[in-house]
Amino acid sequence: MMKNLDTILLAAMVTWASSAMADDGAILARGKHVFNQWCASCHGVGNHMAGTASLAAKYSGSIPAALEERTDLNPDFIRYFVRNGVLIMPAFRKTEVSDTDLAALAAYLSHPTK
Repeated sequence: MMKNLDTILLAAMVTWASSAMADDGAILARGKHVFNQWCASCHGVGNHMAGTASLAAKYSGSIPAALEERTDLNPDFIRYFVRNGVLIMPAFRKTEVSDTDLAALAAYLSHPTK
């Protein structure tokens, strides 16, 4: 009886973990799409990107300037700057970047392996 219970619990855990990983992959894919749609034109990789150039000047090479190359971003930081803007970066309204899309973007940019 105990062995059957262990088997059932193990199967449930594997199913839950697989489902969570699939959901995580979908969220990260959505976040990449949001980044490409709203952020990449200023914060993509390259010297001619206004946001990337601004961050390169600010950090003087101490951390990567392109957001997709950063590993120090956290979701709250990302949400704050998207909703409030900074310097020449505009704030994005919920009608432009929904809360769901912002959560996906924050998950994508804060994920250690983009």
